[in-house]
Amino acid sequence: MKTVLSTLNAKYIHTSLSIRYLKAYAAPEYNIELAEYTIKDPSMNIVTDLHSRKPEILGFSCYIWNIEETIKVIKMLKKINPSLIIVLGGPEVTYDTREWMETIPEVDFIMIGEGEQSFKQLLDELHGEQNFANVSGIAYREKDSIQIKPQRNKVDLKELPSPYRFDEDLPHLAKRVTYIETSRGCPFSCQFCLSSIEVGVRYFDREKVKDDIRFLMEHGAKTIKFVDRTFNISRSYAMEMFQFLIDEHKPGTVFQFEITADIMRPEVIQFLNDNAPKGLFRFEIGVQSTNDETNELVMRKQNFNKLTRTVTMVKEGQKIDQHLDLIAGLPEEDYNSFKKTFNDVFELRPEELQLGFLKMLRGTGLRLRAADHGYVFMDHSPYEILKNNVLSFEDMIKIKQVEDVLEKYWNDHRMDETIEYLVSTVFASPFDFFQGFGTFWDEKGWTRIGHQLEDLYKHLFDFLENAKKDELHIVSGFMKYDYLRNQKYKPRKPWWNDALEKHERSTIYHAILDNPLILGEEFASKQLSEKDLFKHTVLETLPFNVNHYLKTGKMIEQDSLILVHYDPFHSKTAVYSTALTELDLKVS
Repeated sequence: MKTVLSTLNAKYIHTSLSIRYLKAYAAPEYNIELAEYTIKDPSMNIVTDLHSRKPEILGFSCYIWNIEETIKVIKMLKKINPSLIIVLGGPEVTYDTREWMETIPEVDFIMIGEGEQSFKQLLDELHGEQNFANVSGIAYREKDSIQIKPQRNKVDLKELPSPYRFDEDLPHLAKRVTYIETSRGCPFSCQFCLSSIEVGVRYFDREKVKDDIRFLMEHGAKTIKFVDRTFNISRSYAMEMFQFLIDEHKPGTVFQFEITADIMRPEVIQFLNDNAPKGLFRFEIGVQSTNDETNELVMRKQNFNKLTRTVTMVKEGQKIDQHLDLIAGLPEEDYNSFKKTFNDVFELRPEELQLGFLKMLRGTGLRLRAADHGYVFMDHSPYEILKNNVLSFEDMIKIKQVEDVLEKYWNDHRMDETIEYLVSTVFASPFDFFQGFGTFWDEKGWTRIGHQLEDLYKHLFDFLENAKKDELHIVSGFMKYDYLRNQKYKPRKPWWNDALEKHERSTIYHAILDNPLILGEEFASKQLSEKDLFKHTVLETLPFNVNHYLKTGKMIEQDSLILVHYDPFHSKTAVYSTALTELDLKVS
């Protein structure tokens, strides 16, 4: 019976680790074909492709992000071929299994929990006597009733075959994210997380994991993401893996980890700061909330002072980018409390700050006790909350307005100096800036359309002009500085009206040619010709001394000039600055 395993990934660059584990475990007795799509692919296209493969057994890996689209595909396929055997697995259908079997009559079997052993046992029965009572960790139909057989034993992770050795995957490794497990389970009990349900942490064979990583790097993998819920729960294990990756990494490879920051020892961070190549590692840290009552209610142990120490040490080392997560909507965290959480975490200036919204996942303690906090949430995936006893729907909408501008204006790092000045000087707090701008953005209808880079600068300027900020002239100077320094090539038409007349620009260029040291020794050493200056540089005036500000963080309102050189041979951008008075010129 031809067997195909499929899933709908969130993005094209993602790969499904789960179906590869099933394929590897079922071999060599069964030769399983894999078929991956994305949730953006039209359902009819997916159905057409799957039908062309002529499967007799078809399995889907189900998550909150793909279950709705997967159901559409299942229903169409079953109408086309009623004899097709449909099997579901994954975290979304592991809980409330009977409900899923009743809701989707087209489904013949559901795998409950870990699927490697259960799926192979199911294949054995489908090819044999079809006595499904012999299969553990499964739900199935028997005449007019639904039978559920719980899992008996967890799989021995050290015995699992590698899911990374399929020839058909090798050509795609460089273009996609590769997910790797070194453990399953989580030592913590956060009541909003599915990982809290499994007791204890189990580890894979370390040497096999290392062999897999070597194999992946040799075949071109560039982004390898560890899916362990707490990679650093064992300090000795984490140190061993960090050392291995430092010693054997290939240039251009990036490793991502989910770490628990408040348990990370300073000596581990110091080791990474001293030994890790810049850009090799990336940390994802779930902060979620800094409200002690909230954390206690969701059984989340967190020492924010120690977390701050870890994030600060890593940031000061300038080797590892950090992605910090927040969750809006946790118990007893009202709008003002969340504002404090946001400001507490933004104070750490992470490279990325992800703003998420609580999802009442099936099987979690928080969903089971939703009434205790007045939770109202979506009936369908992703089960996001709409309100609770301390957070109104209007509050949720306001916080959602922050999300879009936070992503575009902080996480994408298009204008770091501008945003830093706004959140530290112009607005009362970072949250006040992002909330004010987010609300303005939403009211303008910009959420629903695409934007060019220049549009983002214009939108921010429109907001600040509307807010009637006294510092607008200073902020516009920062915006020009950020815009010019972040371009790889000389921009044709900046987003602002040029302040310099043609004759003024020519006068300044000739003054620089006469005395290039006015912009420093590095600039003078380039020995740019008049043609190079006019063709590959941009001049702009700023209303403050940019050199002094960048060195000291102090503002001196003194007209200065920046010259930005776009090196056509090395695709490098360099910024040089001087006070206008140093040129002994009067520029309007």
